[in-house]
Amino acid sequence: MKKLMAVAGFAAVAASVPTLSAAQAATASPHTFTGNVSLVSEYRYRGIAQTDFRPALQGGFDYAHSSGVYVGTWGSNVSWLSDQGSSDGGSSLELDLYGGFKNTIGDFGYDVGVLYYYYPGKFDTWTAAGNPKPNTTELYIAGSWKMLTLKYSHAVSDLFGAKDSEGSNYLDLSANFDLGAGFTLGAHVGHQKVKNSSDFDYTDWKIGIGKEYAGFSWGLAYVDTNTNDVWKNYRDKNLGKGTVVLSVGKTF
Repeated sequence: MKKLMAVAGFAAVAASVPTLSAAQAATASPHTFTGNVSLVSEYRYRGIAQTDFRPALQGGFDYAHSSGVYVGTWGSNVSWLSDQGSSDGGSSLELDLYGGFKNTIGDFGYDVGVLYYYYPGKFDTWTAAGNPKPNTTELYIAGSWKMLTLKYSHAVSDLFGAKDSEGSNYLDLSANFDLGAGFTLGAHVGHQKVKNSSDFDYTDWKIGIGKEYAGFSWGLAYVDTNTNDVWKNYRDKNLGKGTVVLSVGKTF
């Protein structure tokens, strides 16, 4: 009987002590660090080829606070600057630095921040011709509802080396649908407006499917634009022509 009472007493005490998982949850850190790496068959940004139709290796790191504040960096190889044939080499790297604040309220969410695109390299020939360096700063604001997201980006510098293009903007509408079994269907349409250079204005769109498998994210997407003849590379190829992009990546 004494043994039964002792066991019952121990069980009662044990029941009153928080479990390890509960204690961990109660002391969970407000800081989150994540990294990502991916390989894509071609780097397309806003529908425009950035690697002259060749593969790209990409990756980044992010920090987020439980308050909603976040900062991060992301990079990729590019060729659209070095492909110009400039004697000073241009740049073969894009490095993005960004930060902002985001939050959700029920099914609604919002995100505001700043994004700086940096292209390390020499641009003496580029600037000697009267063009600004391609480094670009944009402010953005986005609102989401369930699977839909609408985002507006506004350049507060010249846009990617285009002269007198401060004030250019990009409007982006995207949607993601859970198909089940780990599959996601994504769709996007966006419009780029280039200040003082309306010939460079265009619309791009994308539809694709993603799948989580074996610890990796796999993607297949079709990307296209309505760009005209001004968006061409040094080989007279349309940088915005429709293409299929394959991707595989991992977040850690």
